[in-house]
Amino acid sequence: MNADPSQSAETEAPVPPAETQTSVEPIEAGAPVEAAATEMPATPIEPEAPVTAHPNDIPPNPIEAEAPVAPHPAAIPQQPMEAEQPERFVDATSSTATFSVLTQWLKKRRWFLLMVVLPTMLAALYYGLIAADVYISESRFVIKSPDQKRSQTSTLANLVQTTGLSGGHEQTSEVLTYVQSRDALKALTEKIDLRDKFSSPQADALSRFPRPFSDGSFESLFKYYGKRVDARIDQENGTATIKVEAFTPQDAYIINRELLGLSENLVNQLNMRSQSKGIVEAQKQVELATQRARSARVALAQYRNAQALIDPAKQAGGVLAIADTMIAQRSALQAQLDTMQRLTPGNPSIPALRSRINAISAQIASQDNRVVGNGGGIASKLGGYENLLVEQEFATESLNAANSALVQARAEAQRQQFYLERVVNPNMPDTPLLPKRMLSILIVFAAALCLYFIAWMFMIGILEHAPED
Repeated sequence: MNADPSQSAETEAPVPPAETQTSVEPIEAGAPVEAAATEMPATPIEPEAPVTAHPNDIPPNPIEAEAPVAPHPAAIPQQPMEAEQPERFVDATSSTATFSVLTQWLKKRRWFLLMVVLPTMLAALYYGLIAADVYISESRFVIKSPDQKRSQTSTLANLVQTTGLSGGHEQTSEVLTYVQSRDALKALTEKIDLRDKFSSPQADALSRFPRPFSDGSFESLFKYYGKRVDARIDQENGTATIKVEAFTPQDAYIINRELLGLSENLVNQLNMRSQSKGIVEAQKQVELATQRARSARVALAQYRNAQALIDPAKQAGGVLAIADTMIAQRSALQAQLDTMQRLTPGNPSIPALRSRINAISAQIASQDNRVVGNGGGIASKLGGYENLLVEQEFATESLNAANSALVQARAEAQRQQFYLERVVNPNMPDTPLLPKRMLSILIVFAAALCLYFIAWMFMIGILEHAPED
């Protein structure tokens, strides 16, 4: 009878330590599932407790061993309860550890995420889902002028004239400058509703007019127009190109067509301007030359009336001719007088002959005084007359040259006109060419990455040169 209580005490004594160990070990281990699994079989070890030096108690031991297994249902739910508690604790602890690790990883790479990943994601979101399709209409033209080319190699070649078309590069530059000017935008808005086409419902909020943080003024429209219309010269083939971007194919075609029409009108205006400018300038020169010639003629006429001379040079020549004739006559009479005095000194015609010689000598002196007199001689008046005569001749030549230039300017105006010849008419685009979504995303990523590395190197430099204090 005493052996039974001792055996029961011995069998019951190990039970509490097993329970305490199973209950304490999860708390000390934290969350090791394997430790709990190895300690769970500790409860079935209870049948080994009867293995003591009591051979008489062998039959009762199986009965006592079966008692805690089958008749005690409370022991069965305790084991799963003790097993479930560590699993829940392990899941909570692992999730907390994962969250902390993720937080540390994000904190460590926060600048890379803000400067590179975030802009790239925003660019991918915008260009992938929000950005509207943009259609491009293109047209090409050249400006030519008829130019007569003459070969200067030989006389026979000069007889052959070839007429060709030379490019008006200056006029092309003027036309392209006009296409991108405010005047072209104003003329374009008078023909079509450009604001409505740039504010198409097919466009997204960032692409349509007016853009964010801008108003609907003419200056804002001009800035937006400059980004949607491109006009330049292709240096490879020498053609001028006009590209128009719009959100529908019809709008792009209409805007390009109207711009090409405005360019043709400008070329015609340049032709008219060059014609009128050349002709007006030539006419102005003709008027100036005519006024100068008229003034010279009036001055010459006034001088003639004042000096009572028509042509001093001719008149002086006539006087000198008369004087020469009279000198010849006087010489003949003087020779006759000398002969009569030598042969017949008493000839009664000698006095008359002398009187005639004296009269001729007086006439010669009078004629000489008309030509070379001090105050009233022709020679003293000849200088002023010649100055007026030269002025008249020069004015006349200038008038003739001005008239010739006027005729030539009119001929040049009719011959050297410029023409806008369409090489490629405005097309109706069928597929959008912009935006280049993947390329734009890559550009944003590359730019953000470069900025990140620049900032990183800058910060590294600052930290390296910072004092240790």
